[in-house]
Amino acid sequence: MIVWQGLDRCPPGTRAALALGNFDGVHLGHQAVLRQVQASARARGVPAVLVTFEPHPAEVLAPQRRPRLLQTKRQKLASLEEAGMDAVLVLPFDLALAALSPEAFVERLSSALAPVSVHVGTGFRFGRERRGDVALLRALGAAHGFAVEEVPPVEMDGLRVSSSRIREAVLQGRVDLARHLLGRAYAVEGRVVRGEGRGAALAFPTANLDVENEIPPLRGVYVTETMAGALRWPSVTNVGVRPTFDGSRLTVESHLIDYEGDLYGEHVEARFLARLRDERRFADATSLADQIARDRAAAVAWFQSLASA
Repeated sequence: MIVWQGLDRCPPGTRAALALGNFDGVHLGHQAVLRQVQASARARGVPAVLVTFEPHPAEVLAPQRRPRLLQTKRQKLASLEEAGMDAVLVLPFDLALAALSPEAFVERLSSALAPVSVHVGTGFRFGRERRGDVALLRALGAAHGFAVEEVPPVEMDGLRVSSSRIREAVLQGRVDLARHLLGRAYAVEGRVVRGEGRGAALAFPTANLDVENEIPPLRGVYVTETMAGALRWPSVTNVGVRPTFDGSRLTVESHLIDYEGDLYGEHVEARFLARLRDERRFADATSLADQIARDRAAAVAWFQSLASA
């Protein structure tokens, strides 16, 4: 997948089918848009391109209302590539871009690319003060020679799949629901850093992540799988402050089941599959170690049930 950082990086006159939007999380609703733009691209023999913005427009226009993002940039690009996109055009969002009228925005986009079709979600808005809507985009498309397709929202259990709904699920520790809405597990990533060595002392060594994501799940213990390079390991992950040892700083640490090795300095991703329990204080280290053993056994049983299903 090609990534163009700015309009000036696009090969001039590139014909393409475009999707427009922020696509935070690349959830099932976003994936419906991506499937449609890919179908249009294949039918016309052109690349499927997502046009997105960095930073999130709210960070420039209303920082106090800026949502915490579900993915790092690395994760977002990986999800888009996995979804089958040919290219991503990242538009630097600043006050100058925000000041463009809807007409000027489409003119600028069409001068760099040659859209054959543009695909957006229901309620898509664009241009200065969000004045542009799908009806205006269709009118501008007719003038610039591209079709516009509005993709209806995806619903689960009668509710719309949205980034805000997934954020809420993650913050509540409902990682099973987040997985349902994303179409994959919610994940955090970062480099493994040295901790206090308490896990090893308890006979359950952990990889302590310097998390790059903005939204860790609710404090607690989870069944996870940890990606380290090309390897995937079943794991148990604690999100919390280590209250048994009077901790105060939030940490994310994963015990990789049956792993023997050193991950210090490695970039890993922890994918949250199911919640086991709340984080709580134990009377002593022995009691905590006993509980960790039970958590590990519960995780092993979870994976075994998955394999036999």
